[in-house]
Amino acid sequence: MAYDEELAERIRELIVPGPELTEQKMFGGLAFLIGGNMAVAASGQGGLLVRVDPEEGERLLGDAVQPMVMGGREMVGWLRVTATDDDEVLREWVERGIAYARTLPPKKK
Repeated sequence: MAYDEELAERIRELIVPGPELTEQKMFGGLAFLIGGNMAVAASGQGGLLVRVDPEEGERLLGDAVQPMVMGGREMVGWLRVTATDDDEVLREWVERGIAYARTLPPKKK
């Protein structure tokens, strides 16, 4: 399944462009990276992938927010958000992912 291009465009509209922002196709989706660290992605499996503080991940789980699973394994610090139709909800999750990615040291090229 290809990623949701409409969702990717909505994410683009929420992220302030800058030299640290890049986009990269990854894992069948489109990832948005800050300083080389993935912050959010329009998933190839549907929904939004969001990078969060691993200490907060479990607290954030809910009906429309589940742990990200890759290769049968839960990825700590990553969540899959399926309720992306609401613009305000999407904004909150994108901002959360961007904020956390900005706390990480930039990756060297």
